[in-house]
Amino acid sequence: MAGNRGVVYTGAGSVEVRDIDYPDLVLREGPGVPKENVGRKCEHGVILKVITTNICGSDQHMVRGRTTAPEGLVLGHEILGEVIEVGRDVEFVKKGDIASVPFNIACGRCVMCQEQKTHICLNTNPERAGAAYGYVDMGGWVGGQSEYVMVPYADFQLLVFPDREVAMEKVLDLTMLSDIFPTGYHGAYSAGVKTGSTVYIAGAGPVGLAAAHSAQLLGASRVIVGDLQDERLKQAESFGCETVNVSKHDRLSEQIENLLGVDEVDCAVDAVGFEASGHGADGGEQPAAVLNSIMDVTTAGGKLGIPGLYVTEDPGASDKEAQQGTLKVRLGLGWAKAHTFVTGQTPAMKYNRDLMKAILSGRADIAKAVNATVISLDEAPNGYQDFDKGAAKKFVIDPHGSLK
Repeated sequence: MAGNRGVVYTGAGSVEVRDIDYPDLVLREGPGVPKENVGRKCEHGVILKVITTNICGSDQHMVRGRTTAPEGLVLGHEILGEVIEVGRDVEFVKKGDIASVPFNIACGRCVMCQEQKTHICLNTNPERAGAAYGYVDMGGWVGGQSEYVMVPYADFQLLVFPDREVAMEKVLDLTMLSDIFPTGYHGAYSAGVKTGSTVYIAGAGPVGLAAAHSAQLLGASRVIVGDLQDERLKQAESFGCETVNVSKHDRLSEQIENLLGVDEVDCAVDAVGFEASGHGADGGEQPAAVLNSIMDVTTAGGKLGIPGLYVTEDPGASDKEAQQGTLKVRLGLGWAKAHTFVTGQTPAMKYNRDLMKAILSGRADIAKAVNATVISLDEAPNGYQDFDKGAAKKFVIDPHGSLK
């Protein structure tokens, strides 16, 4: 049997590349696997040889020790690969297919999946609605920052690319379809971005950059991106965004007015989440800072897209309320302005096929927008460190040297 290696969470601040089990079509006992999921047969699944798998900001929350993720968890929910084995019940996906894997694990059978709400599938995680690869409290499914991975419900889930050669030529763009591009797009779309909109994007990490590029695709007239890191803001500027360094200004509304002539935007996106910082030089960590700021700068009746991650347990938070996911959100402000809030994980399958067509046609240039940077599997621990320091890059792991 072939070997397998993967990126493993080994405790707060630490990941290692280790030998891990070669996948088969069963979910076996392991770190974070609920008792009810142990031994779950997946003849509806496939084994993928991973071509690319990306480091995500959501992974970084776990690696920082800001979740209850168990040590030994194999990380990685952004996966693109080649099918090398198909289960008995797989009818349409074939060996040799190259496909993107939506990060949401969804059965395709429950009422949520039938309504395109694949982010809250009722059947893949016995502990709560919604499942994902290599992530805390998401059903225990083994992550894909590895050489090989098992993907269940393959006929329903896999986005198979129509042309193998074209897929490999565009692989740095197509690898973003598993999560980051649909997530950024969902943030902009659910915020109501349309032709002529003025948009504020909080966060210039990869999801924020993807949201900014998505806002441009949706027709926004002005896209303003805020962050603490000048390097990341320069990356946003590289494809036509305007920027604000929120560490240098206490009041975001004043900076919006300096750019637009008015102190509010039509809509806003939170691409930061619970590890937010307050504005100004002495802001410090303030988990609700982004939510409150985007309510402040979004016009009455506007929509707020919130793809940024918020958790039910944050052991690294500075106060007991935040450790339980209870934040000091100015809900009265949002209520008074009749804002619409759209939260939760992104239903990637709702968007990924159309975004694939945008990539293949040359309409979307997502790899350039997020500064896709290829590294080897062995370089993954350094990639996590660089990403944690604010590198303006989206790290793409190439486990087999397929892209060289």
